[in-house]
Amino acid sequence: MSASLNSLEHASSSYLRSAMHQPVRWHEWGEEAFETAKRENKPILLDIGAVWCHWCHVMDRESYEDPETAQIINERFIAVKVDRDERPDIDSRYQVAVQAISGQGGWPLTAFLTSDGKPFYGGTYFPPDDHYGRPSFRRVLLAISDSHQSKNADVSEQAKLVEGAIAQSESLGGSTVRFSPSVIDEIVEAALRMFDESNGGFGSAPKFPHPSIIDLIIDRYIRSHDERLKRVFTVTLEKMARGGVYDQLAGGFHRYSVDERWIVPHFEKMSYDNSELLKNYVHAFQATGNEFFAKVARDIIRWMDEWLSDRKHGGFYASQDADISLDDDGDYFTWTLDEAKAVLSEEEAQVACLHYDINEVGEMHHNPAKNVLYQRAPVDEIVSRTKVSQERIQELLKSARQKMYAARLNRQTPFVDKTVYVSWNALCVSAYLEASQTLQLEDARHFALRSLDRIIASSWKPEGGLSHVVAYSEAQTAIRATAGFLDDYACTAVACLDAYEATSDITYFRTAQKVTDQMIERFYDSGSGGFFDSQSPKQELGVLAAKRKPFQDSPMPAGNPVAASALTRLHAYTNESSYREKAEKTLELLAGVAARYGIFAASYGLAAAAISVSHSQIVIVGEDEAAAELYNRALPVRQIGKTVLKLTFSQAVESNLPPSLAVTIPNLSAIKQKRTCAIVCSVMSCQAPVHNIDDLDQLLREEKPAA
Repeated sequence: MSASLNSLEHASSSYLRSAMHQPVRWHEWGEEAFETAKRENKPILLDIGAVWCHWCHVMDRESYEDPETAQIINERFIAVKVDRDERPDIDSRYQVAVQAISGQGGWPLTAFLTSDGKPFYGGTYFPPDDHYGRPSFRRVLLAISDSHQSKNADVSEQAKLVEGAIAQSESLGGSTVRFSPSVIDEIVEAALRMFDESNGGFGSAPKFPHPSIIDLIIDRYIRSHDERLKRVFTVTLEKMARGGVYDQLAGGFHRYSVDERWIVPHFEKMSYDNSELLKNYVHAFQATGNEFFAKVARDIIRWMDEWLSDRKHGGFYASQDADISLDDDGDYFTWTLDEAKAVLSEEEAQVACLHYDINEVGEMHHNPAKNVLYQRAPVDEIVSRTKVSQERIQELLKSARQKMYAARLNRQTPFVDKTVYVSWNALCVSAYLEASQTLQLEDARHFALRSLDRIIASSWKPEGGLSHVVAYSEAQTAIRATAGFLDDYACTAVACLDAYEATSDITYFRTAQKVTDQMIERFYDSGSGGFFDSQSPKQELGVLAAKRKPFQDSPMPAGNPVAASALTRLHAYTNESSYREKAEKTLELLAGVAARYGIFAASYGLAAAAISVSHSQIVIVGEDEAAAELYNRALPVRQIGKTVLKLTFSQAVESNLPPSLAVTIPNLSAIKQKRTCAIVCSVMSCQAPVHNIDDLDQLLREEKPAA
């Protein structure tokens, strides 16, 4: 180890490596740290954070880089640092613990543990001095150390109580009831009660996007044509895309808004937020035909292509940081009036300042001159105020955006964590494939498939299963592969099914089935049903032995609902009853209490919708222009329970089809005659083929809608 570096210089994670210069003698999570704590009879200081976390960096600078604070830690504690993106299993359990102790969670998570890893005290951010109604970190450190020495029995008793809270969290013991589709409406009604009529979204500040509930509402709208539901998703998506939570120059969404109007964001950008919001905007475009939603979707892809994509190898990077240093708060993304005027013509500046509300005084507390760009004045208002034509205003806004973005690129860019996580990549692959089909974006389709191929080639072994990381930010492959979690398996299975439906390449279907079968073997609880979030650890360090079955979105879609959705889709293609039985048993675990979780059970609602409808496949077979026309006509019909496949005649053979289609499609006379056709199939049977648009329209009208 270098004299000036701690042991984190050997870590793979960007977040851990960012702390290798600190005077704290950090340990990575592992047996060595716990053995040291027991040998020296010291409590453990556990810090959990992420490279994109602003307050993690603040606490690093204020406390962990302070020599006096570091001396207290080194003398009295064994310090362990964890990257919550790399080890979500550790984070989720200690989040529950700290919430039980302090009533709040988040990052940085600061927990104090017994030498065997049981938490007895904790919080989130602690200031260096008594501030914000919180005690100083040094005072906390000294008090905890003294208590551990002088009141060890009390500490042990507290640790047992907290351990009990962890064991109860999401255990769902005894809550199984028979599943009913009515739970979907209950979840939607909970969302409607939280809907912000003025600003869109759900609840008040701070305001998060909640993509899964938006998708569920869109699906319910498509089935019911309830105008209330349409208003909820259209207002929410429009307000978000016109707000500062959306990057008006580069595209892509920041993580959340600190205000209810979506104006001032926390500026970090996450791949999983943008993948799920991309799906929202694609689905909103499908449901309404509003080109605005398609434009935002294309812009999200533009940003992800530019900033979060490994164009050489395939794969999506994890995140982009909010700040350059601890002295700024989103300065890269924000503008003073002088900065805007310096890069724009007088005419451009006049229009841009009206549109984006750029003034002498902006929205940022740390620097009041800084403005967050958001669309305050629509084009029509600017036309009225300036007496300039609409066409000219749009030209000026376009050139202003281009110039401001070019100028922004000359600023120091916030750090991009180039770690490639399996689950997050699978979400991005699914989103890109949906967007590419609906918006006819061939480049997006190609990149999604390359990225999925990389996951399968680098992180999947038929016997060893999936790893959690494809590659770390500073290396092209994962040096020390963390075993895959439930999210990795469930999201990858779904991505492979999406890839099969986008390409009709049976290899993707077979991989989806293999990944799902491994998911069942490694995570499924054959006694009570449902899936555990992680495999039983070889070393039960700390509280990792606590069992969790995640059902709540946080904000990523929860593992159990995604797993149930994959099982339901596989059942539709295979008629293998065990897949559906496991999906049903999984959903029954939360059926009695799902409505209580409201918008945080939205992925559960989507899985419930999938298992509640009759699944069908609209299969287009042919290789001519007529086949392309039939396919394009069928695509907008896609919704939960309905898929659209396009096969060549060589693909329409038993060996290249999933079981449910293999027993029907190859035997049709139209296929044998190589005559272009469209076929609607469901439950191991198919209707008679049709050969033109009018007959396909009639067939789709006659098909019973999935309720």
